[in-house]
Amino acid sequence: MPNHQNRRDFLQSTAAVGAGFWVLGGVASAQSKSPNEKLQIGCVGVGGKGDSDVTNASRFGKIAALCDIDDKTLAGKESVMKSGATFNDYREMFDKMGDKLDVVVVSTPDHMHAVVAAAAMKSGKHVYCQKPMTRTIWEARRLGEIAKENNVVTQMGNQYTAHNPMREAAHQVKAGNIGNVSEVHVWTNRPVWPQGGPRPSGQPAPENVHWDLWLGVAPKREFAPGAYHAFAWRGWWDFGTGALGDMACHTCNLPFMGLNMRDPVSVSAETSGHNGDSYPEWSTIKYEFPKLGDREAFTLYWYDGGKKPDNSMFSEVTMKNSDGSPAPSQSGVMLIGDKGKLYAAGDYAEQGIEFIGVEPMKVEYPRSRGHEREFYDAIKDRSKTPMSNFVDYAGPLTETILLGNLAVWSGEPVKWDAKTMTPGNPKLMSIVKPEYQNGYEMI
Repeated sequence: MPNHQNRRDFLQSTAAVGAGFWVLGGVASAQSKSPNEKLQIGCVGVGGKGDSDVTNASRFGKIAALCDIDDKTLAGKESVMKSGATFNDYREMFDKMGDKLDVVVVSTPDHMHAVVAAAAMKSGKHVYCQKPMTRTIWEARRLGEIAKENNVVTQMGNQYTAHNPMREAAHQVKAGNIGNVSEVHVWTNRPVWPQGGPRPSGQPAPENVHWDLWLGVAPKREFAPGAYHAFAWRGWWDFGTGALGDMACHTCNLPFMGLNMRDPVSVSAETSGHNGDSYPEWSTIKYEFPKLGDREAFTLYWYDGGKKPDNSMFSEVTMKNSDGSPAPSQSGVMLIGDKGKLYAAGDYAEQGIEFIGVEPMKVEYPRSRGHEREFYDAIKDRSKTPMSNFVDYAGPLTETILLGNLAVWSGEPVKWDAKTMTPGNPKLMSIVKPEYQNGYEMI
């Protein structure tokens, strides 16, 4: 179990940390490892998706430290670590273990991704961070800058970026197989958690849950059983990014890779409505992308909460769903070009890919040996770069996706200047760039 006495001593002896702010600079970066030396890995957030992230990381190095705000969750993962240290507060982990860690894996709820990843990178650690990379647009841009400034290896956990059939299809789109694309339709079966309702009544958190640490950068609110920790946080503006942020980093991989889908100029949304606290039950979002290089302008349509494109769009699709029903699948993507269409079924294009009106063409594309392997191989061989790195891929993808939430929040069309991260309505800057609470900072 976590060493609570150490944690108390730490918080009492460091006034800044007691206020919730860990000052960088006192933690030395771990020494560079030779290709044959085992990487030392610290994992922050080890429940939910963090459970498999810890297991995956253990294939490529030694799990030297685990951090989670839930003592029961920590106790359940100690066998993976075998030896090392456990913590409730990532700042204490960095203070105690900073010179011993090479890699930090961030699998917390969305609202804590940025501050944890930034602190790790600024102390020279390579970072694997779950999707979406951040809760807000500004954080995504800033993490990319910090990664570049500190010359560290990074990767966002949208694992099917490494799915070779998806990469091949994306490069066929890039090569013009379906012609100039005018429309992209992306849909998901999310949310699969409660969304759109009022805030539940609060009560004291159980002893195993360190609630103030779970809230982290977010405004204070009371614990409520099952409402936030450990899964339903995705449906709340203070903690998550809704259905869009949860799944678009997966389902938009193919069009993002094939169409260089960045720097939209406007976005609008229709929703069931929301109370400013919980995301709406459903939304449809429309993005406008201008011409960019050789790629023509196009429109992207996003659907969640049971909404889908019109069935007529799939009349020529021959591929069936796993249960034998006709397209569309529960989640997927359709690209419409002036020569043909491309349909990819599933959250990750893993249920099949079909070209309509054109034959598949042979293209060269960067083949992957596996998502996590790309990350850890790049640490050992810096001539390699993971596809979904913060600077070139994950950051711009996250920025594009999270723009949709500005329109969801406002209920009005939003003009967007991607270069300066400026919305047409200045009041939306609070959604673009967060105000951290409880003494946390990221610069």
